Parts: sequence; C-alpha cells; structure tokens
Amino acid sequence: MPISVEAKRPERRREAGFTPRPRSAEAGFTLVELMVVLAVIGLLAGVAVWRWPGGDERARADAVAFATRVAAAREQAILSGRSQALHLDAAGYRFEQRSRGEWLPSAEKALGERRWSRGVRAELAAPAVRLRFDSVGLPDSPLSLTLRGPGNTVTIQVQADGEVIVS
Repeated sequence: MPISVEAKRPERRREAGFTPRPRSAEAGFTLVELMVVLAVIGLLAGVAVWRWPGGDERARADAVAFATRVAAAREQAILSGRSQALHLDAAGYRFEQRSRGEWLPSAEKALGERRWSRGVRAELAAPAVRLRFDSVGLPDSPLSLTLRGPGNTVTIQVQADGEVIVS
C-alpha cells in the first residue's frame, strides 16, 4: 500500500497566523559591525588622550632617556672592566670607552651621540662637562644637570656612588 505524504502548503501557515517575512539587512547590527564601531571609538579616544593638552614633556623625556643611558654606561663600565666617559654640552652628549690606552666612541649603539630635543636646553656649570666612570662604576665627581623645556624643568643628578636621580 503506497503511503502518500501531503506537501505542506504555504496557505496553511497563513491560516495559522504566521506570515513569513524575509529578514532585512536593516533589521539590526551584526556582531562584526558592533566590534568595528567599538574599535573606531577606542582609537579616537586614544588619539584624544594622546593629544590632550597637559604641558610639553620634552625636557622630562630627554632627562629620562639621558639618565637611562648614563646608568647603562655605568653598568657597561662594571661589566667590561673598562672605564666609560660621558661628554656633555649644551647641545647634547656622547659616551666613550677606554680601550688600548685611548678613549674611543662607545661601540654600543644605545650609547651613541645624542642631541637634546628641539626647545630643550641644558644648563651646566661649565660649557662642557666630562664625567668618567671607573671600572667599578664610580664617577670621578658628582654631576648635576638641569634641562629646561617649553613646559617644564627637570634636574638630573649623578651622585658620588653612581646612582642617577631624575627629579
């Protein structure tokens, strides 16, 4: 005996009160669209915070970079067992190391010659200063340096024990 299956007719669904409607792309947002919008808002907020007026920090940035490099030169003197020297003037600074009885520019890329940022001035007791770290990391004399920028003033001190302080 053959079994027949009656095909469902669309009219029956309408009779039951259900009317199928195709979904429109304008019915809502997809998760990807929401994530893109959130990413754009995050980027714009980041740019706004970055550009927020809070004073010019070039002098502080130069001071921190300088202090970090001085500390690295001191560590290099200790690790290599060779003296390191810092030459400092109003325009910038450079490092040298003692090798084969003479002073040579530092071989370390991080200790290469640097210039202060535009608008930053170094105030020194003399036109040029030379500070030497011996093979145990002690400076030949303490050093105090003031950097003045358009928005702030920062003091860097190299103490007698070789510690570098930025204030």
